[in-house]
Amino acid sequence: MWASSCSSFVGIPYNLLRDCLANPHLTVDSEKNLAEALIHWLDCNRKIGCASTTSRDDYGDILKEVRINLLPLGFVIGKKRCRHFSKLACGRIDVISSLLRDPSTGLMRLSGDIIFDSIKIRLTEYTKRIDLSGCPQITSACLIFSVLPCLHDMDHNLRKRIKQSLVEIERFDQNPFSISQELFPTLLFQSVHEVDLSKCPLLHLETALKFFCKSFPFLRTMKASYCLNFRMKSLLYLIKNCPLVDEVDLTADISPVVPMQVSVISTHSDVYEDMNLASHIVSKTLVNDALKATYSDLFIISLLSHSLTYLNIAGCTSATDTGISKLICNCMNLQSLVVSDTYFGRNSILTLCSDLHSPENFHGVHREHGHSTLLASRLQELDIGGCMSVDVASLKHLMSHICMIRNLCVRGTVLVDDVLFSFSGSSLEMLDISDTMSSKGSNRSALCYAATVCVTAALMENTAAIASAREHFSAPFAAAVSCAAVTYVIKRNADLRCFKSIGCRNLCRTDLSNGCMRAEQMYVEMGEICNLEDVAFGWGFSSLSLIGLGSAMRSLRAMRVGLGASLNEFVLMELSNTCPLLEQLVLKFQIISDDIVKSIVESLRNLQVLGICCCLGELSSLSIFSGATNLRKLSLLRMTPWMTNDDLVVLTQNCTGLIELQLSGCNLLNSDSQKIISLGWPGLISLDLEDCGEVTSKGINALFECKAIEVLTLRHNGRGIPKSFIIDVASKMPMLRKLALDLCDANEGGFESPSYEQKFFLRIVTIAKCKQEICAFNFGRLAHKENVVLEWNSKWHRTTIVKERL
Repeated sequence: MWASSCSSFVGIPYNLLRDCLANPHLTVDSEKNLAEALIHWLDCNRKIGCASTTSRDDYGDILKEVRINLLPLGFVIGKKRCRHFSKLACGRIDVISSLLRDPSTGLMRLSGDIIFDSIKIRLTEYTKRIDLSGCPQITSACLIFSVLPCLHDMDHNLRKRIKQSLVEIERFDQNPFSISQELFPTLLFQSVHEVDLSKCPLLHLETALKFFCKSFPFLRTMKASYCLNFRMKSLLYLIKNCPLVDEVDLTADISPVVPMQVSVISTHSDVYEDMNLASHIVSKTLVNDALKATYSDLFIISLLSHSLTYLNIAGCTSATDTGISKLICNCMNLQSLVVSDTYFGRNSILTLCSDLHSPENFHGVHREHGHSTLLASRLQELDIGGCMSVDVASLKHLMSHICMIRNLCVRGTVLVDDVLFSFSGSSLEMLDISDTMSSKGSNRSALCYAATVCVTAALMENTAAIASAREHFSAPFAAAVSCAAVTYVIKRNADLRCFKSIGCRNLCRTDLSNGCMRAEQMYVEMGEICNLEDVAFGWGFSSLSLIGLGSAMRSLRAMRVGLGASLNEFVLMELSNTCPLLEQLVLKFQIISDDIVKSIVESLRNLQVLGICCCLGELSSLSIFSGATNLRKLSLLRMTPWMTNDDLVVLTQNCTGLIELQLSGCNLLNSDSQKIISLGWPGLISLDLEDCGEVTSKGINALFECKAIEVLTLRHNGRGIPKSFIIDVASKMPMLRKLALDLCDANEGGFESPSYEQKFFLRIVTIAKCKQEICAFNFGRLAHKENVVLEWNSKWHRTTIVKERL
């Protein structure tokens, strides 16, 4: 579809374009790309008035050439408001919903070859990539049918047998490898290198896999994110039968129950003994992310692939430090290691820094650094964020060996100046030191408490409270990494593009008598040698710091400013000149106004993500978002308590392209807000409403029209949610994976837990419990008590109760 990106594409005559669409050699990555290109062509030709009114109406028929059965559900729903596509979209939503309720009916109702062609993926000898992500209606039979020869050229009896077999495949869920390929004379597509089947809940991936290996012999990348029904032997089959495959992506949602971050009160698991399904393993260069994967699963893969270069087991708490170290030991060519929020610790670090293998085992390794046979010395990416088992001495030892590292994340670990001063690398492109702390300050709850005291004191303008907060922050549990240590690393790494330091309170120290470098000096050094693209700043970051960064911000695309940072009105109003390419902006605990937000929205033309959270000052009108059609994600937390349904309508008119919306503290909204949201943003994939008046006081109906939602949070919005809501929403929102509720909103005091069959695509449900708390200012105020977490994967259903609010 490179042709659609050419400036001359919109000038193609209608008849020529129609002939191109009818050509059997038309090559597209996905029907979505084709639909977008045709809608763009229609829009441009309507604007330039190149035809009469009658002709323009006829031009809309060209969209009938799109195989709508192969479009992502979110795309179809999102185009309900498109003047060219609305009729086609509304008609297909009901069909897709029906198919999801009964997968076999979709094919059983197809009687002719022409209709069958409407579900056939466009494959030609030039096809390199197949993208069906986000299509819940896609089935194994659809994929198999697409690699078959034209049915018109087959014998009538054979054609009939194939059709019947395709229908039977949808009912088949026991042993997909027993399906005979002899009945299906599949074609060969040697140019296909990548297949993306992510978010296709009806797909029996194993069934199609056998045919993929035969039809796509040069397949290199296989993506099937959020696919729960996947057997370990299927992955092994792919590895053995597609020797060129070097990336398999089976990403799943990481569990919110991370032992290092939450306090577990109780847990209970029910194992599905009759289901021989594997854990969620994501593999890039054969292993990428193992969520709830067992160590034995990972160990088998590491033995099968001696060329493993990328390992991601983020959130895999089933593996111990010893287990991870043994796994690393088998990955002789490892270049990228992502082990965030695991038990990665001293043993794993010793393995990385030990000369455990002979030099001949390391292919293409240079000896420039003197540590070439050490795994650590060849790492280019390392993410140990949240690994609380890593001590200072071990981390310092590791830092002295990772001389070729490009991406380094030590978020939430124990980090002191000596560790950074021992770092010898000079190739860093990304550095994340967010929320790091000293060895004396690993008490995160104390740090959070101190931050809360500080913010509350400032809001109340209480001098005594502010003084108390300062005492808390002068305590020895402060984060220890200083500006001097960070500057040392920055000076040695001129290629740094991403820097994140939110939560590093020590960066705001100004005690020059002790030889402390000011934060402004650190940012001046950064501005002189770096070209930044992604930053997250907190303590010590000020308007002078932003000015000091100077030209380094010209290439910036994402910026997050959090607690402890302070940017004045002038700097925020000038962001379009300072960061003209900015696409993502999140402001927390800053001072804002209507003028500031209006300037940001109007002047930053590339802005797609905007978050204004818990800031001082108050927005007075949502008209400040006028013309923000490029915005895709919007968060307004505790900023618009005056918002009414009329204001919400204005927001839908101004921000027409939103796919993610987060609102909290909008106390004047009511149940009619549901209809406004579903009509204004039918294509939402994420919706978060907390403390929003009475939105759910009369139950939930209109929100079910947002069928593309994948993440839904409804908390403290009115006591009207029925007991069966979890089961209902799972069936009516087929893409829903994560759901968060609060017992305060349950009209019968609780919710029914769905069975494995009733949960559909649902993966994680969190239910918060509150308790009444005696407060001097508000008797009987509700406060968080605990959280119930329901999780499903292909092996078990687990219920966990934790103290923290998730």
